[in-house]
Amino acid sequence: MVASEKSRSRILEFMSFDVLAPHYRWMEFVLAGEKLQRCRTAFLNEAEAHDVLILGEGNGRFLVECRRRLANARITCVDQSARMLELARKRLVRLGLYSDHVTFVHADALELAPPENAFDLVVTHFFLDCFQPEQVEKIVGKLSRAATAQASWLMSDFQLPASGLRQCRARIILWMMYLFFRAATALPARRLTNPDGFLKAHGFVLCNRQSSEWGLLHSDCWRRV
Repeated sequence: MVASEKSRSRILEFMSFDVLAPHYRWMEFVLAGEKLQRCRTAFLNEAEAHDVLILGEGNGRFLVECRRRLANARITCVDQSARMLELARKRLVRLGLYSDHVTFVHADALELAPPENAFDLVVTHFFLDCFQPEQVEKIVGKLSRAATAQASWLMSDFQLPASGLRQCRARIILWMMYLFFRAATALPARRLTNPDGFLKAHGFVLCNRQSSEWGLLHSDCWRRV
């Protein structure tokens, strides 16, 4: 047990997107164009929030749109990569959107202890796919406790279509994706974990879902009722 915990700690310490941070924007553009960004912002116009918690924001592209759409909201942006956070901050400054209402937190999501009942909007875009099932359950649990009784949850991620050529295509893409990110960042996940059951267990209901790219991508809007 002790050895296992030490091993997990070493993996988490090594796991970081710092090495990819300077290249992430052009990599995303070359591999996916604007498809991922369209997923991130699919339901942003439906969000009404005063306190926003964003996990795994990366280099700040969604943060910019969130800041524009929810100009008066307090936004807490959490990422394990210090370089990603710095890129996100610089992006806001460059566009004249940085303010005291945006807080950057350099932290590991598995060790994060957000205040309870504090956020009316939780955002996890292309984030939960980085973790193993028990880790996803833990993260969803603590984020649910941090969410208010009427909170919304925006989420975008990859998914595996039910069958056919779409599923075969997705399996190949996901296999290559996990192979690369495990090598580059020591990503703990080996495959996708569907978080739907965990969100439902904490009182969230799926209000809207859009699928794209032959079913490989999806954007969700969940609300607690």
